[in-house]
Amino acid sequence: MQHSPRRRSVLIAGAVGLAGAVHLTSPAVAAPGRTAPVTPPAPALIPKPRSLRMTGGRPFEITADTAVVVRHPAPEARRTAEYLATWLRRATGHAVPVVTSGGTPQAITLAVDDETPSAEGYRLDVTHGGVHLRAAEPAGLFHATQTLRQLLPAAAESGTPHAGPWTISPLHIDDAPRFPWRGSMLDVARHFFTADEVKSYIDILALYKINRLHLHLSDSQGWRLEIKSWPRLATYGGSTEVGGGPGGYFTQREYADIVRHAAERHIMVIPEIDMPAHVNAAQASYAELTCDGVAPPLYTGEKGIPNSLCIDKDITYRFIDDVLGELADLTPGPYLHIGGDEALATAPEDYRLFISRVQQTVHGLGKRMVGWEEVGLADIAPSTVVQFWANAAKARGALAQGATLVLSPSKKAYFDMKYDADTPIGHDWAGYTDVQDGYTWDPVTYIPGVTESQVHGAEAALWTERVATFEEVQYMTLPRLPGVAEIGWSPVDGREWEEYRVRLATHAPRWSGLGWHYHRSVEVPWG
Repeated sequence: MQHSPRRRSVLIAGAVGLAGAVHLTSPAVAAPGRTAPVTPPAPALIPKPRSLRMTGGRPFEITADTAVVVRHPAPEARRTAEYLATWLRRATGHAVPVVTSGGTPQAITLAVDDETPSAEGYRLDVTHGGVHLRAAEPAGLFHATQTLRQLLPAAAESGTPHAGPWTISPLHIDDAPRFPWRGSMLDVARHFFTADEVKSYIDILALYKINRLHLHLSDSQGWRLEIKSWPRLATYGGSTEVGGGPGGYFTQREYADIVRHAAERHIMVIPEIDMPAHVNAAQASYAELTCDGVAPPLYTGEKGIPNSLCIDKDITYRFIDDVLGELADLTPGPYLHIGGDEALATAPEDYRLFISRVQQTVHGLGKRMVGWEEVGLADIAPSTVVQFWANAAKARGALAQGATLVLSPSKKAYFDMKYDADTPIGHDWAGYTDVQDGYTWDPVTYIPGVTESQVHGAEAALWTERVATFEEVQYMTLPRLPGVAEIGWSPVDGREWEEYRVRLATHAPRWSGLGWHYHRSVEVPWG
């Protein structure tokens, strides 16, 4: 098992106490001569639910008698109940058993609801007598638990029991996502991050209902996954990183553990093997993957270098068949990402032939192809998901062939961009992207002429040429990730920056309690 040692960190975690949330609604106004009824404030949830109504009355309280009751038939519902109960035990110190029947008082019940409008939708009701989480599918139940998490005080995230009272105001939430794809890409090729660090990243995504983890597993600076039929890809191609560090790679067992950890949080892993460019690590490992049969040296620089797989060699496609075949066996989701970007050393006609050949391999494995916007220059199937990052014309070329778009605009959703001129790490080639910039855009209107039916969702992207430690990953991710999550989940009507920045500020104590590092943007009133 390969591990990357703990490296330098130039970051500061937000020094915010474990305070309760700041809320957004005002008390009701009484008629003259009457005492005003107390209307509890609306919770500062992210993503903002489709519908939230405070219903009034006495709050629900988690006590030593509270249990989690499972009344949903799916096996995954029991797993979600155990996840929730474990979190509550850690926060409250109560036993919080998981049961399947009985009239348990003060229960938190997970139940089926066939009227939920989507597989990820849910309804959540809080009364004095209990909490009811209802969903048609297990994914919806899990998302409901993440909302419930945010309804409790930030102290619940600290990892050690705190004294109560643990109360939640009565309310009704009816919620479902706007887009099916709400993703975040983590580049583990330029700098390697261990399986445990990736699982910690998944936990950040889960809190905000992100449902896709896109792993950039290969690039010129490193190959990060064990391929049993081509072992030197990992052992040699994975032996370094930007700056010449020790690199590392995931064994297939470690990768499977990442996939399992994500699946338990209803997050699908989208693995990317980038080709035909960005392949120096592979060619350094196997000389036969070059046209002249000469292996280049390992590359530890930051900038991209022009290279290409040899389009005319049969071994190129044996290599692709083997790599994608093993990757498909390890990845249960329907997608394989083949990169396809910045193929500057591949002739245009060769590029089109290459993408067509790789697409056949992907489809033969029973998967759908995902590629960066450049794949729209080739002939692609309507089932293709194309990831936009900069060039609208290329994205439109993909749409003209029936593909759907996932938007990752570099000027809005690239988390390797600096927040401002004083940010100690990151790039600025796409400009500075502070929190407001990352929140005030919409996937449907970003490219003129695109319709909502052509958009599959939104995805943040964190490239790691200048991001060397997991603390830096957290710092560049937070506080921007919740904004992308809300863009992908919440209705566009009702999203407003001045209101959002206040909601966002209340989440800092949660991040501090979880030990997550974050940037204290001057645009957010941290409190």
